[in-house]
Amino acid sequence: MTWVKICGITNLEDALEAHALGVQALGFIFAPSPRRVDPSRARDIICNLPASLMKVGVFVNRKFDEVQRIAEACGLNALQFHGQEPPEYCRQVSLPVIKAIGIKDAESLKEMEKYSFASILLDASAPGQAGGTGKTFAWELALEARKKRNFILSGGLNPLNVYRAIQILSPIGVDVCSGVEKVPRVKDRGKMIEFVKEVRKADESAG
Repeated sequence: MTWVKICGITNLEDALEAHALGVQALGFIFAPSPRRVDPSRARDIICNLPASLMKVGVFVNRKFDEVQRIAEACGLNALQFHGQEPPEYCRQVSLPVIKAIGIKDAESLKEMEKYSFASILLDASAPGQAGGTGKTFAWELALEARKKRNFILSGGLNPLNVYRAIQILSPIGVDVCSGVEKVPRVKDRGKMIEFVKEVRKADESAG
């Protein structure tokens, strides 16, 4: 079954709606972004969520002690790094790590080799943005990546393309943010329902 993460959570209502749909993880962004959430706000949301749900903190080039402090204060149980965090930085983390790789070209795929200990998330790359572009990248590059290892797919996913993405790439997981929003910071329940439905339909099709 494809693992599903809905990212950019900023309020309890959206978090509970996502959980009710059976997603495995929620993402809380602690980096410059229209969807950035204050740690105290994130803590209040997380305190009201089931322990079984993965709460992923998303960081970009943050000092390690600050990441640790936020993770402990909020009750995060996984960390996602979207910047230029080197392997030695990521190895210090006691929680599960997701390392995002921005895909520009085939050369970008070499970054995966440095993070054999972490889960890899492939995302679209854009100048001046660490992620959250809302755009897809060339999926033929993800097919090349698939020959080496599996990954979580991100970048421009939505209810209209996630079925095809899973059929073509068979990622271990999918990560969606703007593709299930009404506006930044507010999720669209209907889009979340359709997104999860399309993921499960793709899983059933694959057997």
